[in-house]
Amino acid sequence: MTDEDLMELFQAGTVEAYNLLVDRYSERLMHYLYGFLQDRKRCEDLLQETFLRVHRNRHSYQRIAKFSTWLYTIAGNLARSEYRKQKRRHMQSIQSVSRDNEEYEMPLPDETFLPDKHTESALQDEYIQEALGAISSDFREVLILRDIQQLAYSEIAQITGLPMGTVKSRINRGRSKLQSMLGGIYPFEKKDSPDPADLSDNTPQLETVE
Repeated sequence: MTDEDLMELFQAGTVEAYNLLVDRYSERLMHYLYGFLQDRKRCEDLLQETFLRVHRNRHSYQRIAKFSTWLYTIAGNLARSEYRKQKRRHMQSIQSVSRDNEEYEMPLPDETFLPDKHTESALQDEYIQEALGAISSDFREVLILRDIQQLAYSEIAQITGLPMGTVKSRINRGRSKLQSMLGGIYPFEKKDSPDPADLSDNTPQLETVE
């Protein structure tokens, strides 16, 4: 069954359909959120909050929109909000240290979420994760959505609220930055063949769930 079919069943009261959607998207959303925050525990909290909002706002979803786009919009709003909070907390810590002239420890990413480091592909994934964490969040989000989550440009534009041209520009610039940092490790080409879904200008608008 499609995501949209499951969502309709859930709206009609079939809880099992909701559980299937959770199983279908939990791992993918975890990777998406981790790309923002590099903190497994916080990502787990946001993952739960994302599906809680899906449950709570299920009747606001309309089938004219892809379920995945609606879902990633919810997760993206939560992740961006948390990322801004982390930056504010970080700046406050720096200001406090500057005033008090004391040293403090910088929090490190939770490496328990990283893949097994003993295989070549896992090491490659680790390098990519580190590089993604080092570039601007503007580039990081669209790269995760496009190159890791394999979403269409039109979906990314709706999830981020950016014009299509800005999405494509950020993806190309982000890829160039990663290529310069990682050399031949980053496995994605700088140019894509067009997505069939992006050839139409009749993409439905979504109602963002806050």
